[in-house]
Amino acid sequence: MKILGIGNAIVDVICKVDENFINQNNLTKGTMKLIFDDKEFQSMLSNLKIEKTISGGSVANSIVGLSQLGSKVGFIGKVSDDELGNKYEEGLKSENVEYFYKKKKEELQTGTCLILVTPDSERTMCTFLGTAGKINEDDVNTDIIKQSEMIFLEGYLWDEGDPKKAFEKAINSANKVAMSLSDQFCVDRHKSHFLDLVKNKLDITFANEQEMMSLIDTDNFEQVIDFAKSLKKLLVITRGQKGAVSIFGNEIRENDIEKNLKIKDLTGAGDLFAAGFLHGYLNNLSLIECLNKGREMSSKVIQQIGARL
Repeated sequence: MKILGIGNAIVDVICKVDENFINQNNLTKGTMKLIFDDKEFQSMLSNLKIEKTISGGSVANSIVGLSQLGSKVGFIGKVSDDELGNKYEEGLKSENVEYFYKKKKEELQTGTCLILVTPDSERTMCTFLGTAGKINEDDVNTDIIKQSEMIFLEGYLWDEGDPKKAFEKAINSANKVAMSLSDQFCVDRHKSHFLDLVKNKLDITFANEQEMMSLIDTDNFEQVIDFAKSLKKLLVITRGQKGAVSIFGNEIRENDIEKNLKIKDLTGAGDLFAAGFLHGYLNNLSLIECLNKGREMSSKVIQQIGARL
């Protein structure tokens, strides 16, 4: 197998909202908020009109993108044997993703992410992790990991306790490890651990500009470049309107964004960028070709509603 994703198995529920809804619910636009109370989550959802429901999760979206590009891929993520869990599994299988998880009835329901799309196409997420956040060592099959050229992890998955143990077991069994830092709040919560991962455990790190600056406590992007050069590992940074940059030692490659796109929804832009980049990397393309493949995939997904093509 080319690549095995390990991440939060989340069903995305996409709704259009106005700016007032974001403010009234004390949300920070463009970020992800974890909701731990199912009643709070259901209360928020009850006031909204659902546009689309689809199997999601950051790494799962990337894995589906890689499958659509022709790579043999798999995914590990925890769901419950409930309606959403069944929907999730069917969604992966329909995209030719091998799902390495045997679901059973869990105490918590399958994870759900409420994706709120404002008129400026920005997305703000409220996630009830449910059983997805309870992934543990027993859910991670080391034989499957060893048979994969690379594993791809998400920062969203990292948490103290069982998820951390599952994470470490996966990394210790892998041939190569790529990871997305996922979200600035995620970086802020786990800064010292993420810094250790980036420096010592990961072969490829995906992040956006804000996440990287938060990780190393700087507001100067030049310091991010210097940090990345000192790593001698591949760091891939998306920079919004400034395009993207890959840094491997002293080799720095940059590309611009696509112009004149009809942007509908930024959900999944980073996930599909990672899919395109990794597809290029696993097929031995140059770093600039990998960046361009990432741009091609992210440009497609932001011109539609939802995080999958």
